[in-house]
Amino acid sequence: MNYKFLYVWVFSVLAFAKAHSQQTSTQDSYSFTLEEAINYGLENNYQAINAKRDIAKALKQKWETTSTGLPQINAGIDYNYNVKTPVIVLPGIFFDDNAAPGSFTAIPGAPRQTANLNATLSQLIFDGSYIVALEASETFLDFSENANNKAKLEVRKGIINAYGGVLLTQENISIVERNLTTLNKNLEETTKIYENGLAEEEDVEQLRITKAQLENQLNSAKRQEDIALDMLKLALGINLDQEIILEEDLAALAIQNMDPSLNEETLNLENNADFQIATNFTEQRRLEYKLERAKALPTLSGFLNYGIQSFGEDFVFFDGDNRWFGQSVAGVSLSVPIFSSLGRQARTDRAKIAWDQAKTDLDRTTQEILLNYQTALNNYQIAIDNYRTNKENLTLAERIENKNNIKFKEGIATSFDLRQAQTQLYSTQSNYLQSMFQVISEKANLETILNTPEFIKQN
Repeated sequence: MNYKFLYVWVFSVLAFAKAHSQQTSTQDSYSFTLEEAINYGLENNYQAINAKRDIAKALKQKWETTSTGLPQINAGIDYNYNVKTPVIVLPGIFFDDNAAPGSFTAIPGAPRQTANLNATLSQLIFDGSYIVALEASETFLDFSENANNKAKLEVRKGIINAYGGVLLTQENISIVERNLTTLNKNLEETTKIYENGLAEEEDVEQLRITKAQLENQLNSAKRQEDIALDMLKLALGINLDQEIILEEDLAALAIQNMDPSLNEETLNLENNADFQIATNFTEQRRLEYKLERAKALPTLSGFLNYGIQSFGEDFVFFDGDNRWFGQSVAGVSLSVPIFSSLGRQARTDRAKIAWDQAKTDLDRTTQEILLNYQTALNNYQIAIDNYRTNKENLTLAERIENKNNIKFKEGIATSFDLRQAQTQLYSTQSNYLQSMFQVISEKANLETILNTPEFIKQN
């Protein structure tokens, strides 16, 4: 027996089984860099999906509006059965010369059964409202595309903040665990020194108080991590019961997001999503005003109708020798609005006022965007400055805590001094983590205003 071949075969089967098991076990889990998370979210986020559907609806509405000015064909079939045939009363002398004066004779006024088939072709020739409606459908499509771009920007910003929030909580857990490990070691050493009569009981109690606080912080941070992960899953469009792994590092991500060139970039209002939407809204109000004015114009349409009719006492409409009588009519219809008791003028004036309001809102939106840009720019620069300051402060706080720890062990510093140095270190660590997150968050906010990803009419 060839044992070597058997070993190779068994090893191959086991390797395949292991690979298949790993593939199966990870099919419900996700692993993302920040860029991968953004790309995934833009396709699967609930808000992004519906924004794309809004564009599809706008395209359908555009064709719906366009089709009203194209030829329309309608057909109809009518069948009537006279349960009680109506009669026509005529003077009796029409049927009998000897009929008494004043007598009448009743004759059937309609066949018992009739069938009608007809088709009508209609065509709008001129309607000012239709022309305006075509313009409005284009504006609505443009609005839907801009709203989709706005949704993409907001989804992108939300994913960046949620991704950074998860990294923040995870890094916080790691730091608290390291602090707790160091503190437990100090507590153990101090307890032994106290038991040997070389330290006071207060020294042990101070460390126990600090330990209890750190344990609470750790438990709270772990709960916050669960919430932060669920928020990221929701932003990505992933079910909350699925696993997600982040491949980025908070510190490295913060450094990547320090981009001095953003401070020199000029705001282009035409690219700002809020400005685009406000412009669409103003254009919509202008078209509504134009529509009210167009309603004062005549409407001209044409039509062509053709139909056939058959009748009889019996149902013989499907017989081959049954006769059908045709009729056809063509014409045009002109409708001219003349007087509406000034109601039409009131609607036109109201539409003009709404247009003026929209133009004022556009001016206000423009100023708000400029203000938001300056605020975001300043906040971004402040976040970078805070990061650098907190990084230096962390180095100093670590040095101070280390010195006080040494002094405490040598009996030079009190437990109160050590606890104060530890509290200062923990606070500085928290500020440092927050400053890294703020750099990431404020850059995302600034990029949203600048539309740096240039989400422009990307369906």
